[in-house]
Amino acid sequence: MKTLDMRSDTVTRPTPEMSAAMYDAAVGDDVYGEDPTTNRLEKLAAEIVGKEAALFCPSGTQSNLTALLTHCRRGDEYIVGQQAHTYKYEGGGAAVLGSIQPQPLPFLENGCLDLEEVEKNIKDDDFHFARTRLLCLENTQGGLALPLDYLDDCNAFAAQHGLRLHLDGARLFNAARKWDVPAERIAQCFDSVSICLSKGLGAPVGSLLCGDRSFIDEARRWRKVLGGGMRQSGYMAAAGIYALENNIFRLSEDQHNAEALARGLSGIDELDVRYHDTQTNMVFITLPENSLAGLHVYLRQRGIIIARGTQVRLVTHLEIDRKDIDFIVSTFSEYYSKAH
Repeated sequence: MKTLDMRSDTVTRPTPEMSAAMYDAAVGDDVYGEDPTTNRLEKLAAEIVGKEAALFCPSGTQSNLTALLTHCRRGDEYIVGQQAHTYKYEGGGAAVLGSIQPQPLPFLENGCLDLEEVEKNIKDDDFHFARTRLLCLENTQGGLALPLDYLDDCNAFAAQHGLRLHLDGARLFNAARKWDVPAERIAQCFDSVSICLSKGLGAPVGSLLCGDRSFIDEARRWRKVLGGGMRQSGYMAAAGIYALENNIFRLSEDQHNAEALARGLSGIDELDVRYHDTQTNMVFITLPENSLAGLHVYLRQRGIIIARGTQVRLVTHLEIDRKDIDFIVSTFSEYYSKAH
């Protein structure tokens, strides 16, 4: 039985073609700058997002933290969304390891930050306050692709207020496919961009921090401080190269599958389904409390895995095809029809 894991797009495994690329990778010592495959990956990623240079990191958490440490100093502040990954889901690393104060603000329904609220929270130049240095956005945010005109506004806003602008672009390529634009169109609005290889792109590990050359030179030092200096990293970098060369355009399939999933589940009265017009590969559903235990058993018996709780995120990815979507919808429907 095929397992359909809908918890996240991080659950994907390397395809045989990706595994072959990893096995055949030419490697060296990356700390010495001598791993040819890692060097090629960094060059490729920088070119795709239109930046001068890139830095291969083991994880998105480390990539984002490296960016924050490079942009800010002790006692500085970054403004960020209340539900943003860099604030809520990365262990408070900026505060713990960088003495960087977060100023979290609520997201709007479309995943954006209200720039008027951001402006109100920029600290005055006064020694009583932390120094506001950085605005950090996330794209996609909860699967929502941020509007392109909003990103242009953020770029102008940051310049007006003397702020640096970082993008946690873990799913940047999902957003680019949503708007049918090159990734560079989104990345050009930011001073630095973190892109993840191990989500929709299907690599087993790794993220890339991209920016201008002087920024990446400084970031490389911080990556070392954080324990991210790797040796024969080319084996992992080869998977990233394969992902960037082969798996970007297929992300549109995940979006179409998510739309089909949302439509199908919306026909089940017991489910509250939320799928915004700017959604990419995520569908959010609310499940009846009294059905949870039985539903999870029923789904597991049929090879479907979802997260626990009444508020559930269903994520499409490269191991889920349209036939799987139809099967998932029919399985939910069967369960609730039998429950009556």
